[in-house]
Amino acid sequence: MAQSPAESRPADPGEELSQAFLERLRSEPLRELTLLDAGTGTGRVALALAPLCRAVVGVDRDARATDLVVAYLCMSDAIAERASRALRAGQVFAFVALHNDQWKETGRPSRFAYGETGVRRLLKRTGFAVEHLEVERDVKAFASVEEGLAAAVGLQERWKVDGRWFKYVKFLEDGGRTLTRAQLVVKARKA
Repeated sequence: MAQSPAESRPADPGEELSQAFLERLRSEPLRELTLLDAGTGTGRVALALAPLCRAVVGVDRDARATDLVVAYLCMSDAIAERASRALRAGQVFAFVALHNDQWKETGRPSRFAYGETGVRRLLKRTGFAVEHLEVERDVKAFASVEEGLAAAVGLQERWKVDGRWFKYVKFLEDGGRTLTRAQLVVKARKA
């Protein structure tokens, strides 16, 4: 399964697939559809849905046979634009994208993050009608600075590079005791 580096982001090994996302896809006639997993990475989504679909393709430039496009935590404007070109009226584009509140304690949203309004505008611009949009949030609370640091230790090196680590440490030192994971779960249909 090939992946374009410009459209991917490293997956957090502790991340589980969103059950809301999978439920939205299960409501489609998957046995009749070919699924294109955009930015497939390790293939978690493709592998989870393969037993339910006619066929599954990890990122493929020849999207003529694609009936359903999904993206999981690698969403971009470019993926939405390509999905719009690949899908016919009535076909589904579903994705999970980082929400602007992801790691909000660091004071810096991810470049991969979207807010509800922004994603609605993007989908409308690219010819999709939103059928489902929800934000899944998991806010961990900590009793101490040490607990907060331990919860983010796996992110420390990456956050040091982009300056987030020092902002998160300051947040904890100033009395903050949370760490937020947030993602948008979206299902849209080509108009």
